Amino acid sequence: MVNTRTIIATGALVLAGVLSTSAGAQGRGRPEPARTPQSRQLTPQQQQQLIAQQRQRDAQYRQRLDQQMAAAQARSRQLQTARRNAQYAQEQRYLEGLRSQQQRLQVQRDYTRDPYYATAPTYRYRLGNVYHETNQYGVDVLRQAVNNGYIQGVEAGRADRTDRWPANYQNSYAYQDATYGYSGQYVDQPDYAYYFRQGFQRGYDDGYYGRSQYGTYSNGTGSILGNLLTSILGLQPMR
Repeated sequence: MVNTRTIIATGALVLAGVLSTSAGAQGRGRPEPARTPQSRQLTPQQQQQLIAQQRQRDAQYRQRLDQQMAAAQARSRQLQTARRNAQYAQEQRYLEGLRSQQQRLQVQRDYTRDPYYATAPTYRYRLGNVYHETNQYGVDVLRQAVNNGYIQGVEAGRADRTDRWPANYQNSYAYQDATYGYSGQYVDQPDYAYYFRQGFQRGYDDGYYGRSQYGTYSNGTGSILGNLLTSILGLQPMR
């Protein structure tokens, strides 16, 4: 008679082998999880190059912001003459935002303590035929640009509707300026302006026509739809 313990032991070994083979087959057939780009540290020389670029960006932005402030004030007088009261009030709020940005630029920055300048690019994005590279800190700025544009667009669209003015987002000073909320850091101003205008155009349509097709807005805060934001940014992880 076959020993009962032997049968049980043999069965256990066979079952273990089957489970092991099955697990291996499942592992080979299962797709690998999506990999996120791994950040790496830049060399001291690379960090200094980034800091030098940032100092130049700061100087250019200060000069541009001074020019835009003067243009905004002239624009406000035109709105008053045309009795576009709602749009005038909106652009006064926009102008106040630019004044705050001017004040923040006066604060001395310590670039050596900012992790942006020590972190290598992990994403790239395309504007026209040119690819740009940035890390997560730059990506956060671009995301904010789209959302800032959307919010300002909603308010500008509502103002034009209140004034019974024909819909035209390109005629808005906020769209033309496209620097609201820009700190001057991490990405170039033209890049910020491009993404700001992408959000602004959609926000203006929502505001003017009283809908929420592209995002949500309430009491001065809002955001564009997440899937639309992803599509607009078009970020490509760098391997």
